[in-house]
Amino acid sequence: MIKPQSLKKGDKIAIVSLSRGLLGMPFCKHELDISIKRLKDFGLEPVIMPNALKDMDYIEKHPEKRASDLKEAFMDNSIKAIITAIGGIDTYKTIPYLMEDKEFIEAVRNNPKIFTGFSDTTNNHLMLNRIGLSTYYGPCVLSDLAELDNDMLPYTKEHFEKFFLNEESYEIKSSPVWYSDRKSYGPEEIGIPRESHKETHGFETLNGRGTVIGKLYGGCIESIYDAFTGASFKDEPSIYEKYGIFPTKDEWKEKILFLETSELTITPKELEKMLMEFKKRKIFNLVKGLIIGKPMDEKYYDEYKEVYKKVFSDLDTPILYNVNFGHSVPRCVIPYDAEAKVDYDKKRLFINNKILE
Repeated sequence: MIKPQSLKKGDKIAIVSLSRGLLGMPFCKHELDISIKRLKDFGLEPVIMPNALKDMDYIEKHPEKRASDLKEAFMDNSIKAIITAIGGIDTYKTIPYLMEDKEFIEAVRNNPKIFTGFSDTTNNHLMLNRIGLSTYYGPCVLSDLAELDNDMLPYTKEHFEKFFLNEESYEIKSSPVWYSDRKSYGPEEIGIPRESHKETHGFETLNGRGTVIGKLYGGCIESIYDAFTGASFKDEPSIYEKYGIFPTKDEWKEKILFLETSELTITPKELEKMLMEFKKRKIFNLVKGLIIGKPMDEKYYDEYKEVYKKVFSDLDTPILYNVNFGHSVPRCVIPYDAEAKVDYDKKRLFINNKILE
């Protein structure tokens, strides 16, 4: 597994729209402007890829153009990082264009760079993971850099700044506060803080005990479920199977699986259905442990806990719940295939920045 170099001031960062084409819509212009300024404030040089600002209809109809932008970013030796605009629902459609392209695969392996995003970007992460690049389940443009308050949310900004550091190891701690989703993202919200809430739970252990060490792997549970079942797009499982995207049985045994739910805030019944698909595939028997993201807006917080306890009632696999990543606000960065040590007794999560072979 290849780990990209840390960022330094003056580096170029490419902006790509690999899923939903929101970034180029007129109603997002103020958010784009804020994002560009923030990247420059970090000392980075934003590079907007050719199709990143195309409208939603064009982006939806042309997955080959989305794929082309990602390839071009990897082919450009001067670009050191790639950040996605936002998630969506059909990023998987870019996979065949990229996995059939030997030039792209060689560029990923020979010219590794930071790649960050979350939600439907799960599909891009899992594809790049199969190619051999360690990526980052973390910030995207519209959800993080475009924060409408006067600065990025402190916890999120702290973790974004880790892209510039070469830390050997660090601890991911619970954010002391969490934030409600905004009712509007229009320009009238610029400079207005989000509604904040004191964190009253912290990390919680829902199942199992002890300390485990393993390779981090996962993403948005809805995205992975769709790739398993074709619930949203019938051809998606065949694409995953054709290119061998998911881990083998032996590879699953090395993993600590991180999962989180999206802004759709699926019902507890839907969550149970999705978890049972993982269980049916014996994945929960194979992995070393689980890390579960904080539900957005804490909706179904307690109900989700009961679902996990029910699904894992006959398993010893440990679960750490309420971790600030994915759709939770604020969010940290989860590095794929980095070594994680999870102490389920003390409810602590440590990242070793080396990549486990």
